[in-house]
Amino acid sequence: SSLDDGFGILSGLMTTVHAYTNDQNLLDLPHKDLRRARAAAVNIVPASTGAARATSLVVAAMKGRLDGLALRVPVPVGSITDFTAVVHGVVAADDVNGAFAAAAAAGPLERVLVYTEDPIVSSDIVGSPASCTFDAGLTMVQPIDDYTTLVKVQGWYDNEWGYSNRLVDLCVIVGDGGRGSSA
Repeated sequence: SSLDDGFGILSGLMTTVHAYTNDQNLLDLPHKDLRRARAAAVNIVPASTGAARATSLVVAAMKGRLDGLALRVPVPVGSITDFTAVVHGVVAADDVNGAFAAAAAAGPLERVLVYTEDPIVSSDIVGSPASCTFDAGLTMVQPIDDYTTLVKVQGWYDNEWGYSNRLVDLCVIVGDGGRGSSA
């Protein structure tokens, strides 16, 4: 939402580079999806993702403007989403990073979005309760014309611990009768 709120997303594509999951085969075995039949611990396995669809459910304005896929990689935990979008206006990487830094510092994303300029890797975010650790050093921009810019941003996440923390947040909200207290 930081990118859309700040600049207006015309369309976007995401790739989640995701730690392999419990439902993947550890050895090559039969599976209706021939890619998923391959051994998870020694292959990069392209797979579908519901992330673009889920984003469209949460942010209705994104419906029909996002698509994506997952690459399941041979690490047990620690993932990154690579998101590329065409946005309104000519923007610089500093503008994009500033929007994410501001969103992480205050407001509704403050507890779930972390901003970093450190040169981190997947193991650095293991155990992070954040849903996204925005990696400012990986931001790229490419002006398309006088009216639009191609923007690439990346956010790290612990695919188990971050998700578990959001479930706790949901339980607190439900237990609070939906009044919005947070843990």
